[in-house]
Amino acid sequence: MVNVANPPLVSGLAELAADYPVLFCDVWGVVHDGMRAYPRAAEALFTYRAGGGTVILITNAPRPKAEVAAQLDRFGVPRTAYDDIVSSGDTARAFLAERPGARVFHVGAERDLPLYDGLPIALAGEADCDLISCTGLFDDDRETPDDYAGRLVAWRDRGLTMICSNPDIVVERGRRLIWCAGALAERYRDLGGETLIIGKPHPAIYEAALARIAPPQPRTRVLAIGDGLKTDVRGAVHNGFDVLFVTGGIHAADFGDRFAPDIARVAARLRTEGLTARAVMAQLAWGPA
Repeated sequence: MVNVANPPLVSGLAELAADYPVLFCDVWGVVHDGMRAYPRAAEALFTYRAGGGTVILITNAPRPKAEVAAQLDRFGVPRTAYDDIVSSGDTARAFLAERPGARVFHVGAERDLPLYDGLPIALAGEADCDLISCTGLFDDDRETPDDYAGRLVAWRDRGLTMICSNPDIVVERGRRLIWCAGALAERYRDLGGETLIIGKPHPAIYEAALARIAPPQPRTRVLAIGDGLKTDVRGAVHNGFDVLFVTGGIHAADFGDRFAPDIARVAARLRTEGLTARAVMAQLAWGPA
């Protein structure tokens, strides 16, 4: 099967599962909302695996996969719902590991500091660094990208490269939209700052996920699942994967009822974005409620 311009609204993953032995499933917005898990999503992944499928969680979380797994544990998502995790944090770690001795200024919350554990780099102050590593805003409950306007200009004027290990612009936390590192990286790039954005929709994280599949599968046999048009859907389409677009995440307000999206509006938005999808669901589940 392939992505189409007017994808059908399906009632469950069961309608697609037979066509794909592997899932690349997004985490935040599909499996949980940043505060609690979606039980039917975890159940769907568990059921899919019980039928012989492989589930690779692929996330723009700017943390190592062990930290992502620990968060899923706290939310009550069983480890039997997935086979492995590939995070943008791990991809960023590989990049930083190739720059021993780099003096890195961390921009983001303290909870993201495990990103640097064991790396041959030195965390430095803003005035002494030669590299910016952005995992998010310092206080994403209160700050917006506007709060960083002066800093972004100053970093650009110093010729500092920014590594962004979370390309998401926003995510849902409960029912609030929270600014992410991608919003800062886009502004920095627009100002002319040298910017390296790691994670979906860029190829490296998909290559890392493909390497985790045993036995290997062609891209046509992998279904990507996600709720973000600019990251999950664009990444899947541009990297050669069919995609199941979950509309009840960060774009829920754009399509009418969170649990019964207007499929005509979904198709129109996909066309506007220059994207396609294999199918659409309101929220990930194995079958109808």
